[in-house]
Amino acid sequence: MNKKNLYIILAILFVLLPLGLLSEYDAWGEWDNEVYKKLIGFIPEGIKNAHSFSIIPDYGEGSVVMYYLSAIIGAGAIYAILYFMLKFKNETN
Repeated sequence: MNKKNLYIILAILFVLLPLGLLSEYDAWGEWDNEVYKKLIGFIPEGIKNAHSFSIIPDYGEGSVVMYYLSAIIGAGAIYAILYFMLKFKNETN
């Protein structure tokens, strides 16, 4: 896959991002502790305090701007990680 196709796919996904905001359900894994208790019967130890940590303030408050900002940061981080992994792999071969 060349870079142009990758950028087209990322642009399409970025445009479709707000569709998740239209759902009445929470995004997978973005549940509060009560939902975990309801779904699996208990709250895993590692999840009990996980919701107190957030890089982006007000992310969970439903702000479309924060969702887009989170998507940009997440996509950029994944791109950077994959870029450097591929660069490192090519240098070692």
